[in-house]
Amino acid sequence: MQPEQKFRAAADAIAAADALVIGAGAGMGVDSGLPDFRGPEGFWRAYPPFRALGLNFTDLANPHWFEADPALAWGFYGHRLKLYRETVPHKGFTLLKQFGEACRDGAFVFTSNVDGQFSKAGFEAPQITECHGAIGHLQCSVPCRNAIWEAPAEAVNIDPDSFRASGELPLCPYCGAIARPNILMFGDGNWISDRSDRQSANFNRWLQRRDPDWRLVKIEIGAGSDVPSVRWQLQQLPGQLIRINPREWQTGPGDIGIAGGALKILNRVAEQLR
Repeated sequence: MQPEQKFRAAADAIAAADALVIGAGAGMGVDSGLPDFRGPEGFWRAYPPFRALGLNFTDLANPHWFEADPALAWGFYGHRLKLYRETVPHKGFTLLKQFGEACRDGAFVFTSNVDGQFSKAGFEAPQITECHGAIGHLQCSVPCRNAIWEAPAEAVNIDPDSFRASGELPLCPYCGAIARPNILMFGDGNWISDRSDRQSANFNRWLQRRDPDWRLVKIEIGAGSDVPSVRWQLQQLPGQLIRINPREWQTGPGDIGIAGGALKILNRVAEQLR
């Protein structure tokens, strides 16, 4: 199938859908200017000081740093929190929202991203499952209890050369220990999943609304096999799949795989819908 035919087929599937599930991975945010952490080189381009330390994304995205070196941990996560707060979601988020609003039963977002971009783009909280948590919410690093709270508006002070935090760091309001983002990290036995569990329950209730003839379309964007949470979840659901990915775009028979970035492809599909 030629690219123009794929855009038309994707538009036809969306137009005929009763509901959409939008599955988004890290590739969804690249067109907003967010860094691509794919591979060590991609990570080190965004965080050069960590190359000298020999630390890659997997090394740093580990909860043990909040005990071993809180200034290092909050230098990394504090910078990301500030970056995500300042980032404006690209137009593709608005297009997805419009696609869902045109469906009888709306849309639901299932994302492994922790950046909160779907909320910033106007998707309502009951429409979103953040399966790995959200950087804008904190928890105790111990943890002393199953409490989750919003991160303070004040940014953590970070040295731009070393990416280390200085001054006061976020603390648990209950026990005074160092706080950490409420996101699932590598080797993480202390993540409090209560907030994500509630979101997952909302998702399951929404799915149970379907009738036998429910036409569900799944749009997977920027979610690959390196972090397979989104891809695996969408594979468990019925319905036609539209996969948008610059590298891993291939699909099985009956589905639509389109090679390219999120914004460009969503614009082309939207043109066909108009």
